[in-house]
Amino acid sequence: MHYRRFGKTELNLSVFSLGTMRCLDNADTFHQVLTAAVNRGINHIETARAYGQSEQYLGQALSSLNRSELVLTTKLLPGSDVDRFVDESLERLKTDYIDCLALHGVNTAEHLHQVEEMIPALNQVLEDGRIRHIGASSHGDLEVVMGAIALPIISFINLHYYFFNRRNAPAIKLAHQKDLGVFIISPADKGGQLYTPPNQLKELCAPFDPLLLTYRWLLSDSRITTLSVGPAVPAELDWPLQVANSTSVLAPTEQATLARLEQAQKTVLDTEQCHQCYDCLPCPEAINIPEVLRLRNLALAYDMEQFGQYRYGMFERAGHWFPGRKGNRCTDCGDCLPRCPQQLAIPTLLQDTHERLKGAERRRLWSD
Repeated sequence: MHYRRFGKTELNLSVFSLGTMRCLDNADTFHQVLTAAVNRGINHIETARAYGQSEQYLGQALSSLNRSELVLTTKLLPGSDVDRFVDESLERLKTDYIDCLALHGVNTAEHLHQVEEMIPALNQVLEDGRIRHIGASSHGDLEVVMGAIALPIISFINLHYYFFNRRNAPAIKLAHQKDLGVFIISPADKGGQLYTPPNQLKELCAPFDPLLLTYRWLLSDSRITTLSVGPAVPAELDWPLQVANSTSVLAPTEQATLARLEQAQKTVLDTEQCHQCYDCLPCPEAINIPEVLRLRNLALAYDMEQFGQYRYGMFERAGHWFPGRKGNRCTDCGDCLPRCPQQLAIPTLLQDTHERLKGAERRRLWSD
């Protein structure tokens, strides 16, 4: 297992971090996963008060581990009662300090304002040692992410950034300039459901595995500290940790394979490829046009239709965690057309995406 400096926190983190949202069946399973991860060299454990009994299970398991060798991160939402919630987490974790506290779901301008109002309370928990470092975790627009990174109290940032979604590339650059630790969240799942890649993607990535190749793309970037991995059972650590020591620059064969992936998208989509410039926004109907068309790109170029249905189905169901309306909300107003440098027939492509990815209607996940 390789380790990297977590920005200005000066912590040395394993390049893979254990996310605990999935290993929640019972305390025994949780302990088995945690022990297996630590034995494999993982020293950064991410939990949250919202992850069921994760904090309690972690607190129970810490008694059999060397707490001083582990880096613990827990999370709380913007607008939370910092003093009370931190004390509750400390009690559940059975520890007298938490290494990193992530302000989770800083997804809107209002959340940024709430975080700014929390700064006096956050400074207090830093000063009294209950918390060592403050960071942010965002699923929001790039502008919100950049705003979170710019807050002086922030020492690390948790981001969505993947080979198949590079919208947050400017955020990676700014975080590096500000010497922030960078934690990439959910690279296997939200990065493309790469535990179950379609055959077309596997063929394009051959001789490499799609999951491991895209992990390598991330790990080869020295600005990135660590990637989350979220096993439900210990055996699920085996696959991703094959590249836990592979943090060097990409080999020529890896570069050629990634170039082949990009060329395949250009070839298949031709004049219908959305290049993710975001110039089409804002949409009067609040359609997240670039994200809708990104999912279309992936479905057509790599047969990632199952992933596309999974993500597309979250529109209008996940509130600020995944904002935007579905493509069928387009009224063909034409407002976006003159702004598109590719001159895409955006209304037609939005409707096409909806027909391809709409799937079955399901209940709303979260309120706003």
